[in-house]
Amino acid sequence: MTQSTTTSDRVSANYRYIAAYNEVNARIAQRQHALSIYITLVVGIIAALVASKRVEAQDNLPIEWLLYGFPVASAFLALLNYKYERIITNLRQYLSELERLNNTNMDLPSYNTDTRWAVGANKARRFHDFACAVLVAACNSIAIGVFYRIYPEHFQSNLFVIWVTTIVALLSVAALLAMTRFSYKPKWNTAK
Repeated sequence: MTQSTTTSDRVSANYRYIAAYNEVNARIAQRQHALSIYITLVVGIIAALVASKRVEAQDNLPIEWLLYGFPVASAFLALLNYKYERIITNLRQYLSELERLNNTNMDLPSYNTDTRWAVGANKARRFHDFACAVLVAACNSIAIGVFYRIYPEHFQSNLFVIWVTTIVALLSVAALLAMTRFSYKPKWNTAK
């Protein structure tokens, strides 16, 4: 007994939908993992700054080089968030296409096609971007404060490093706050 083409297509679409949604969930988990990596990097660099104060012959240590780790970590977080946002957006557009097959979005609720659901989800996800931006601003401020407090003699002579850290931190915060521009937006309004 052979299946009709329509039934076969729907089964194939269901498997594709499930696979794409699993991919969305994996990317969301990876985005959260990137945040954990960022926090780990920052805490490690701050610990290295504090621990290096106890090292003998600290005048010869290029301690300011540790500060470069903060802008690198901040840019890392912003770039990975951008990457995951673009992947999630692409996958949700694909899911929306599948939701609209045979106009099933007119009969069934469609999370990625109906603006009522998609816009609400984007508003809730916006808090992730705010949290990342606040974290980047706070961590870089703490880093500069720790450097100033522990190494006041190095602070004035290393203003270039301070400026690089500050500028990259501000650019990273701006990028994280602008991330909503890349969020998925449904092209169709199927609100009933």
